[in-house]
Order: sequence, then C-alpha cells, then structure tokens
Amino acid sequence: MIRSKLFVPGSRPELFEKAAGSAADALSFDLEDAVAPEKKEEARKHIATLLNRSKDFPGKIMIVRVNALASHLFEADVEAIVGAGANIIINVPKVESAADVKKAVGIIAHAEKFNGPENEIGLLANIETPKGLRMAAEIAAADSRVMGLQIGFKDLLSRWGIDSHDAAAQQIIRLQVRLAAAEAGIAAYDGAFTDIKQPDAFRAEAENARRMGFAGKSCIHPSQIPIANEVFAPRAEEIAFAKKVLAAAREAADRNIAVFTMDGQMIDEPIIAQARATVAFAAKLNPTNS
Repeated sequence: MIRSKLFVPGSRPELFEKAAGSAADALSFDLEDAVAPEKKEEARKHIATLLNRSKDFPGKIMIVRVNALASHLFEADVEAIVGAGANIIINVPKVESAADVKKAVGIIAHAEKFNGPENEIGLLANIETPKGLRMAAEIAAADSRVMGLQIGFKDLLSRWGIDSHDAAAQQIIRLQVRLAAAEAGIAAYDGAFTDIKQPDAFRAEAENARRMGFAGKSCIHPSQIPIANEVFAPRAEEIAFAKKVLAAAREAADRNIAVFTMDGQMIDEPIIAQARATVAFAAKLNPTNS
C-alpha cells in the first residue's frame, strides 16, 4: 500500500527523522539525481545507517532509488544498502528491457548471499525513457521481484521538447504503463510534481492518475503527502458501494447467478473483484471499515 512516496536526498541525513515521522506510506531515499557525484559514497553510508534502524519506523515502507544500471555506481549502491540488512525496495531508474531487470536482479541476489535481508528485496522499475515505455510490459513481467512500475515524466518527456505537465501526453503514458503493470499483476505509480507551490495542480495530476488505476504518487515535499493519501484512498461512497456489491454477490451466488443487476447496473466478476479490493484496502487503512 503506497499512496504516497516521499523523496529524501540521501546526502541530507538531517531530513531523515522528519521524513520518517511524516504521514507518507513510503520513504524513497535517493542516491541518483538528488545527490552530487562527490557525495554518493557519503550518501550510501547515511542511508545504510538509517536502514539499520528501520525497525524504529514501523509501518514505513523503505525504498532506495539507486543509480542507473549503466552507471558505474549501481553495484556499489546495492552492496551498501543490502548490507544494511533491512527489508527494502530498490528503485531502479531508466529501466529499458527485461534484460535490464534480470541484470539488476542478479546483482541484488549476489549481494543478498552475503548480507541478505529477512525477506527478498523487491524492485520498483522506473519507466522514464521512450524505449522503457515501449518495453513496459516486458519489464513488468521480467521477474517476480518487480513489484511496480513508476513513471518519470521529466526524463521521459522534457528532454524531447514535450511539456512534462501536458495532461494529454501524461494520460497516454499512464494508460500504457497501467496496462503493462496490469498484465503482470503489479501496481503502477505516478511520477513527481515538481512545483510545490501549486497544490491544486498536484491534486489534479493525482486525480488523473487515480482514474487510470494508479496506486499512488511520488511526493517531493511533505505538503504533498496528505493530498496523495487522500486522493488514492477509497472514498466513503466507494466503500459503501463496494460493500453493497459484495452483499448482492453473495445473495446471487446462493442462487447460482454469476451476473446480476443492482440499482440498474450490471454487476459481473470484474466489478465484484474491484469491490473486494476496495473493501480490503479500506480495511487496511481503517479496520473499522472491515
């Protein structure tokens, strides 16, 4: 459950405690773009130190965005954070193929042999190049460790002269990434919105992503967290509808009916499955909704 994922530069350890105390579902400690080359090694040490204390932050999902596979830094990043022994997700930037995923998994698995965590490390693959977008379904299905796809609009669009905030372009990309993730049965996560002084625009992007079936959105500032948490949580009316669907489905099943109508709407298995997911998600957020 990652509605909100807060970016934290790995070279800024003074921000770690505050970030851990935030309402973000996940914390994404960055070793890539937010860290200057001369600060990379120091940032690894800061992140490893925090990951060794991850049990002090129950309920927080720990993610580390490492440097790209094509860089000479990927292996050192992985070795440092796997050695911390925490249960984490490794966020791999600029993934472009199943071969990239398999290479990353191989390096992670090798590091785990010596300093493995209690649970297998997951992999969040960034879709932020034209080739990566074209190969998104292959990337999503490349390995069981891939737990999600995440869009990077700036890298994917801006460098080619495309407005990274263009709603039409974003929705085309979201649909492709969401369907690629759906084929593999994993989640899709929306990219960051970089203007922290425009909360309404952040909310609009989040709502657009939600309508496309995305599970959450990256946040670059704590002020964006409550918006993401609200947008990607089930609404009260959705929970009520889902419970009504499930009750009606139980009654229909007792009569050996697979498809039925409720309030003039046809209800079949996809709608029932979505209702189950909505009720389960609501129960995780608030047990009184179960």
